[in-house]
Amino acid sequence: MGVNKNILNLAVPSILANITVPIVGMVDIAVAGHMDTGSVVSAATLIGGVAIGTMLFDLMYWNFGFLRIGTGGLTAQAYGRGSMKEAASVFSRAEGIALACALFLIAVQWLFVRLAFLVVDCTPEVEKLASDYFFIRIWASPATLSLMAFKGWFIGMQDSVSPMVTDLVVNAVNVVASIILALGITAGDFQWEGIGFAGVAAGTVIAQYCGLICAVAFLLVKYRKVFADFGFNDIVMSFKGTGMKRFFVMNTDLFVRSLCFISIYIGFTTFSAHYGDLLLASGTILMKIMMLFSYFTDGFAYAGEALAGRYIGAGDKAMLKRVVRYIFVWSMGIGVAFMFIYAFGGQPIMRVMTSDYEVVDMSLKYMPWMVLMPLAGCAAFAWDGIFIGATASRPIRDNMILAAAGFFLTYFAGLAVLRAFSLDDAASSIVSIHILLAAYLVHLIIRTVFLSARYRKDVLVGAFRQP
Repeated sequence: MGVNKNILNLAVPSILANITVPIVGMVDIAVAGHMDTGSVVSAATLIGGVAIGTMLFDLMYWNFGFLRIGTGGLTAQAYGRGSMKEAASVFSRAEGIALACALFLIAVQWLFVRLAFLVVDCTPEVEKLASDYFFIRIWASPATLSLMAFKGWFIGMQDSVSPMVTDLVVNAVNVVASIILALGITAGDFQWEGIGFAGVAAGTVIAQYCGLICAVAFLLVKYRKVFADFGFNDIVMSFKGTGMKRFFVMNTDLFVRSLCFISIYIGFTTFSAHYGDLLLASGTILMKIMMLFSYFTDGFAYAGEALAGRYIGAGDKAMLKRVVRYIFVWSMGIGVAFMFIYAFGGQPIMRVMTSDYEVVDMSLKYMPWMVLMPLAGCAAFAWDGIFIGATASRPIRDNMILAAAGFFLTYFAGLAVLRAFSLDDAASSIVSIHILLAAYLVHLIIRTVFLSARYRKDVLVGAFRQP
């Protein structure tokens, strides 16, 4: 029971926070989908604008996922060894790099957008909306990247409550601010019409800085003893020596992993956009629904990350094995539960996200794929957490390279087979989305199989050889 208690103490707060993440994405889409567009643009176009705008940030921010992932694994191992000064050094290094990266992103924002739309295929209307969204939300990047470092560090310190509260603050403010700024507010005699589509992005900016203030408050209150003897010279030294070298090597691997994730996500969205705004809107909604189960099982992946790193740092292989076993029991349970949720609750979820019946009807054609995704993906997410806790970055990198290759090979091979059939354009487009979803399923299966095969060598043996 002790292991299960530790897992739940770490996983449940993360799940509670993660639940609000897809809700925020759904609210952004719902706000766009319910805006009074008049005769200017359709609901599908507004949803597409949010989808592409969000995708641009995923394209950027997923490159910096190491700020959370690498920080969490290294901090957890320092915690397991009982070295609080090392833990403080990991945070200092991660936060300094986060702020430097944010300033770089702000400096290159115009160039990034121009280059992105050389690759992203969408209608001019969607491109205009997505660009407007991007140039507002980019000013949240210092807070967003800093929060990645904070979250990884908190989890590594076996604390999932602080990032939970921080995420809840971010997401609650995001929902309220986006609705008010985009749709306006009426209170008695007071009425404000809002600023329209731009309010969705502005709400996100406000929310990110509110979250950063919350995270800093936790650091100052709960962890002041960790940093009590950590002075300026220690901050400087955190960017030198073997610690910095290990951080750099590990995060180079994680950067490649992030690029593979990005390529799959961007591929999914841009391939959907190629078939018109209706299928782009449907693909966007399907992706949001698909990610619902991952936010639940990610709670147990975070618990696996924190506990695996802790027991590897402490040199306790027996406890590591127990943690892995129980993490998989919980993750598989989540996967089975979501298979039933998608099978019987797909249509109500669709109708919450948009009132456009055409988008709903099109999306429902693909719900059987949603039922398969949790079964294939829950082990992949659980393994990610275990390998991150072990700071086994190389197999994580190789795994995602293979998974991305599997995704694209499946999609393009499927299209090649499709061309052998004489289908009209409309039917061909509908079948192409089926092929796209099959490709996503294949990438999940590859991730599960590869990391399962590498567990003994790279975690049970390799992680305990690290300095």
